[in-house]
Amino acid sequence: MNAARTPRPQDEAPRDDAPEADRPAPGSVPPGLRTIKKYPNRRLYDTKTSSYITLAEVKDMVMGCEHFIVVDAKSGEDLTRSILLQIILEEETAGVPMFSTQALAQIIRFYGHTMQGLMGHYLEKNIQSFIDMQSRLTENSMMNLQNPLMQNFMGGYMEQSRSLFLQMQEQMSKQAETLIGNLGAGLTPKK
Repeated sequence: MNAARTPRPQDEAPRDDAPEADRPAPGSVPPGLRTIKKYPNRRLYDTKTSSYITLAEVKDMVMGCEHFIVVDAKSGEDLTRSILLQIILEEETAGVPMFSTQALAQIIRFYGHTMQGLMGHYLEKNIQSFIDMQSRLTENSMMNLQNPLMQNFMGGYMEQSRSLFLQMQEQMSKQAETLIGNLGAGLTPKK
């Protein structure tokens, strides 16, 4: 008994009946960058493989260090951050979360705060430092990894983290001085 084959989402091609003006402008995506189009029905279409993909497959691309961009199929708007945040949300709600409730609340408190940009930069640098350290540990794990070497790596990471934190503190202090100086200038009596 042969049942008719039901097409899977990846077998379908995106409908190309949108007016030319609604399509992303050519050249808006850097050449060679893998492009994922997000359609109004929330489906993701990989232009490299000419198939629909799932959020799990986008996560696999991230895990494989592939460079890609997610764009709105009609407007061409960059939706990459939104998709990455969706993946983080799914990871945080399934299994063991990386962030505690307190850590998430602290991050939220930085939005709209004058230190928002500095905090983002600090976190990014700290994560990159941790990745670099992990990479060096992985490279050295093939050799005879002794305890003092591990301590040196961890000490180096901690020192980098401390240095980044001190830089952030200095920038906060300078901003506070500038703010207080500007407020004080308005309070000084004119002669």
